[in-house]
Amino acid sequence: MNPIGLVLFVLIAGLGWLWLRRQPPQERTRAGVKLAFLLIMLGLLFLAITGRLHWLGALVALLLPLAQRIVPLLLRLLPWIQRGAQSYKSRQSSSGGRSQVRSRMIAMSLAHDSGSMDGEVLEGSLCGRQLSSLSKEEFLQLLRECRDSDRDSTRLLETYLDKRFGAAWRADDPGGTGSKDEGGPRDGPSMTREEALAILGLEPGADRVAIIEAHRRLIQRNHPDRGGSTWLASRINEAKTLLLRD
Repeated sequence: MNPIGLVLFVLIAGLGWLWLRRQPPQERTRAGVKLAFLLIMLGLLFLAITGRLHWLGALVALLLPLAQRIVPLLLRLLPWIQRGAQSYKSRQSSSGGRSQVRSRMIAMSLAHDSGSMDGEVLEGSLCGRQLSSLSKEEFLQLLRECRDSDRDSTRLLETYLDKRFGAAWRADDPGGTGSKDEGGPRDGPSMTREEALAILGLEPGADRVAIIEAHRRLIQRNHPDRGGSTWLASRINEAKTLLLRD
């Protein structure tokens, strides 16, 4: 191959790779196909200019008998390949995802990978504040308001406090009983399908594999036996049961 042509091809490929890395994650597959198509067309153009296009024909003729054997095998393996791709896609969709758990007074967000939590106050004197911005005195004030108004909000806030401060905050809680949260019945109506999808961090149309995988990842981090919240674990289990039943 002509050294100048080789250098130009490598330079274009390198610039294309840098361009591909800058694309949003959800657009990289499509951008990768475009880049591959461009490189193939440049390669064909180079072969045509240098009079070596016949090499490609010779290569195709050489590989054709092999392709006649491989294609039927690939067709038989196609269902297994599709299942593997579906499983990989489910794992990728749950990786890096976020779950949303709402009560009347608090909207909580849970990162699947790190297990970190944050939320927003929806009602009361601290309405509009992020939980991560509250002081200890403000947390206790919010906790009193939740206990006066809504049990689910109380359990959700206690879950956040346990996650962020461990059990130490309970010593400063004058209205607490010193006991851990309980996963009893919810206040208000039953969980909806939309709430269940938000809790597991899934999109509408998620299949059985995606539901089970999302539940597994969340329950590993939030199971009571591992220091998680009984209340939150019950919501995660309820979401999985509802979605698999539909």
